[in-house]
Amino acid sequence: MEGPLWTERHQPDIADLPQEGVRENLRRAVQEPMNLVVHGPKGAGKTAAVRALARETHDNEADLIELNVADFFESTKKELEEDDRFGRFISTKRRRESSKADLVNHVLKESASYAPVAGEYKTILLDNAEGMREDFQQALRRVMEQYYEATQFVIATRQPSALIPPIRSRCFPVPVRAPAQAEVVGVLESIAEAEEADYDEDGLAYVAEAAEGDLRRAVLNAQTTYEQEGEITMQAAYETLQSVGVDERVGEMLAAAEAGEFTDARSTLDDLLVDEGYSGNEVLEDVLTVARSRYGESRLARLHRLAGGIDMDLHEGTNDRLHISHLLAELGEGAVGRE
Repeated sequence: MEGPLWTERHQPDIADLPQEGVRENLRRAVQEPMNLVVHGPKGAGKTAAVRALARETHDNEADLIELNVADFFESTKKELEEDDRFGRFISTKRRRESSKADLVNHVLKESASYAPVAGEYKTILLDNAEGMREDFQQALRRVMEQYYEATQFVIATRQPSALIPPIRSRCFPVPVRAPAQAEVVGVLESIAEAEEADYDEDGLAYVAEAAEGDLRRAVLNAQTTYEQEGEITMQAAYETLQSVGVDERVGEMLAAAEAGEFTDARSTLDDLLVDEGYSGNEVLEDVLTVARSRYGESRLARLHRLAGGIDMDLHEGTNDRLHISHLLAELGEGAVGRE
């Protein structure tokens, strides 16, 4: 995609969220800060809702700390030390002498303990929390108990039943249902008007229906349609979405990574690996295929060198998501280079 993703450029405020129940629950959390479990299906708007809450409650964006559970808990000790968010908490001596679990627990505790930049408390979002191991959940429970005065914890997950009872009992549940088609159309209409994009009702309805309740997918498909056809009409959406395949999804993922939007990039990666069943090697091959039409010769050569190391990791390791995520992080950091 060209330019910023619409999902980032048009992040909703609480009043803009399509689900009335979510708006009511978040307004309550604004008036009475509390720990939350925000749960619902993929693409329903859980992360967007938490960000909307944070903008309403915090004067400084630094008081929202986002941790993708899969990335955070699956990172190596060295990766945690090198992460700008956590490196200040980890000395080389501690990294060498601590177990992986102890180091993760230490980072989690330190992240919760420091004072908010502005206001009375900060918010820690643990996103995609369905994969959190029980021992880490127990550690999280202790941190929640110790730092409840200065830190609000928000756990976003597709599977709230995977959380241990002591955590669920300390959090107010905020169900986020998949938005209805009419609600998705309303969101798309407001974005199209803000972008001054030509559209018609049939085009927006087609995009909304094709997304099957996935609001994020609907917004990105509307952007793809507009960028390719110059309008969001029924014919334009039909022609665009019929041609959107794996290469298009990979292109979206690369664009998000290059822009530093790692949450969006990793969400697309999850779709490819988990929902659509591709292997890490297949995704890596598609990344190189798509890159041939995006990058110049020298940049493409550097990407191939980077991909060679990732390919070795995929053959030797067991976590395809972690290895491809490393590639996306390198893209975002400019390791592949610019021309």
